[in-house]
Amino acid sequence: MVKYRCTVCNYIYDEETEGIYFSDLESWRCPVCNASKAKFESVSLEDDQNEIQNPDASNNLDLGQSTVSHVMVNQMAEWGVEYVFGIPGTSSLGVLQGIKDCNDLKYYQVRHEQTAAFMASAYGKLTGKLAACLTVAGPGATNLSTGLYDAKLDHSPVLAITGQVPRLLMGPGSFQEIDQHSFFEPVSVFNKPIIHKDQTTQLITLAMKEALIKKGVSHISIPNDVQKQKYQTNLIPLNGKIPRTNLSPVNDLMEKAADTINSAQRPVIIAGFGAMGQGDVLIKIAKKINAPIVTTFRGKGVVDEDEELYAGSHGTIGSTSASYLVKNSDLLIVIGSSYSDMTQIPAKRTVQIDKDPMMIGRKHEVEVGLLGDSSVILPPLFAMLVSQKRPEYLNEIKSLKEEWYKLINEEIDPTKSPIRPQYIIKVLNDKLSPNGVITLDVGENAWWFGRNFQMKKSQKMVMSGSLASMGFGLPAALAAQIAYPEKEVACITGDGGFSMVMADFLTAVKYNLPVKVFLLNNSQLGMIQQEQKVEGYPNWQTELLNCDFASFAEICGGNGIKVTNPKELSQKVEEALGLEVPVIVDIQTDPRRFIQ
Repeated sequence: MVKYRCTVCNYIYDEETEGIYFSDLESWRCPVCNASKAKFESVSLEDDQNEIQNPDASNNLDLGQSTVSHVMVNQMAEWGVEYVFGIPGTSSLGVLQGIKDCNDLKYYQVRHEQTAAFMASAYGKLTGKLAACLTVAGPGATNLSTGLYDAKLDHSPVLAITGQVPRLLMGPGSFQEIDQHSFFEPVSVFNKPIIHKDQTTQLITLAMKEALIKKGVSHISIPNDVQKQKYQTNLIPLNGKIPRTNLSPVNDLMEKAADTINSAQRPVIIAGFGAMGQGDVLIKIAKKINAPIVTTFRGKGVVDEDEELYAGSHGTIGSTSASYLVKNSDLLIVIGSSYSDMTQIPAKRTVQIDKDPMMIGRKHEVEVGLLGDSSVILPPLFAMLVSQKRPEYLNEIKSLKEEWYKLINEEIDPTKSPIRPQYIIKVLNDKLSPNGVITLDVGENAWWFGRNFQMKKSQKMVMSGSLASMGFGLPAALAAQIAYPEKEVACITGDGGFSMVMADFLTAVKYNLPVKVFLLNNSQLGMIQQEQKVEGYPNWQTELLNCDFASFAEICGGNGIKVTNPKELSQKVEEALGLEVPVIVDIQTDPRRFIQ
């Protein structure tokens, strides 16, 4: 009999306990995170080790040197944490040594703690798994805050660990001491200090459990003296600690939702980030009821965007076709959307599906709210729906899409210099791998991507959604390349966002992470320039004095490519994608938003 481990949440399926061979399970999914069977891998008896026993154990730890830090990091590894991002410092050296001595954790040193937190947040968004960021007390802890708020608002599981001054020095205002508990309280779903060694496994386990279940930030602080105390104990296994979360609504609500959809004449499906991975069943539903699919910005890529029933994104970066169809609908079927102001979903008759009960009816009253995971709800809902024939509606959808594509294609001018952003996105659309990962920074570059890039469902895209923080793109690319070393990772950023975190291009070089940074360089905070214009302010303080980003890449030990001629863009992008080193492609573009 064999055990199988879920590579997403670390749940163990034991054939001996369950009484059914794993290979005999049909349409079975992980009862904890709802991952498919394909996400499971077989594990050996050694992998099931749950106790620090002797020097020959899998972590090669000499019990005579085992400390609280060693126990803590081995407990993290036991629950599936693989990566820790951070900067070493005095008040976290014990934990750092524990990581060094643990073969199951890998540590990545970064140049700024904000990068570490952004990396952990991006990793959680991309994989659903838990990564950790580690730093010192005081300024290291405060520098994590932007990345941790990104994780909080986008519901990404993150474990933040901070050192703290020794217990005897806590209180009177010691060197680098701040009230870390109060500082992390607003951003955390779990926030505790480890004050005594016997709290170690219980508190770190609770921290990981809360982060995974509540999809948020857990913070553990650990005083310097506690980190180094000699300690050994049994580890707490994952099995039996995580409840089943992929629940379904009761039948009468499902039937009411189906009846509501069946009675609609102009339904529109709106797919958000919570619908990711459900593209096939969404297309089946759309074709059965002959309704269009539109997405939120974070929902881009839930279906192939060349599907005939896909009508574009909705909201501030949306298509005219999506906007018209939503405005003139008589029912919205909203799946996994946070209803942010930028998405602009109107108050209409709505069937809403979401796993977070606080999201149901968050902005507007809904006719039917289905609480649960979309992967569990959509298949039976599909079976309850009645096939509809709407030839006029289908022709309208087709006509609106054609008008939209004509508009964006007219904006593409491959001859203009500086290079038009529309043309840059067109080239990237043609050249980037259909199976790659795209990380997106915040700024005008994101506006053009959201509006013009046609994603495939086999691509992954990650962004700072609710916080919309500049500087997210590069750290996210580093995390993506670590999570998916075999995939092409492209960061689409602007000169403003990239320059906030550009020191961590050195991190890509140091760890041989071959990320490709496509930098739309307009020497402006372009989005702010346009916002000043819209609000009637004169343009002021948005101009940027930039370095030569291509030369910067070379100095760091990577590869730099500068593009000023639109005729060279396609070839230069292809050249960059063919390199096996970190690359910055510095593309000189136009700060004007629209063709004049």
